[in-house]
Amino acid sequence: MGALNEIDFVAHVGIDWADKKHDACIQEANSEQREFVVIPHKCSGIVNLAPRLLVAFGEDRERYQNAAELQKSAAVAPVTERSGNKHWVHWRWKCSTFLRQTFIEWAGQTVNKSYWAGAYYRQQRAKGSNHQAAVRALAFKWIRILYRCWQTRTPYDESIYLKSLERRGSTLVKQLGEIA
Repeated sequence: MGALNEIDFVAHVGIDWADKKHDACIQEANSEQREFVVIPHKCSGIVNLAPRLLVAFGEDRERYQNAAELQKSAAVAPVTERSGNKHWVHWRWKCSTFLRQTFIEWAGQTVNKSYWAGAYYRQQRAKGSNHQAAVRALAFKWIRILYRCWQTRTPYDESIYLKSLERRGSTLVKQLGEIA
C-alpha cells in the first residue's frame, strides 16, 4: 500500500487480551486490499482507549435499549430543567464517572484523527461552546455511532459515516466540503 491519508482508509481494531496486543486491519477506501498490523498494548492515541470502550459497553448487548440510554448513563446527554418561564441546561451529576470520562476522552482524541469529528468540534467552538462543551457534544454524537457499531457488530468506517451525513443533507457535510 502507498502512503495513507487519514480520511482515505478504514481501520478495524481488535483486542486480544491473551497476549496484550491490538490487531489492526487497515484498508484503503475503495479497495479490497487489506494490511494487517499488530500494535503493542502500550500504543498511544485512540487505540489505547479501546479497552476502556470495551468495558464501557460490556458484553451484554441488551444492557442498553438504545443509544439515548447509553448517552444518559454516560452523562453526556444534557439535562433541561424548567420552572415557570425559566429553563436551564446542565450536565448530569449522578452518573458513572468512568463512563463519562471514557467517552469524553475518546471524543477528544478523535478531534484530530477523524475528519468529521474535527469539523464538528470546530463547528461547536464557532457557535460559542467552550472546549469541554464542544467535546461533550462530540461524545454525544460518537456514542450514537459506536452504539450502532456495537449492536450490529460492524467495525466503524469513516467513509460510510460521511456518506450517511451526505444522504441526510447534514450541514456538517457542507462544512467538510469547504475544508477540502
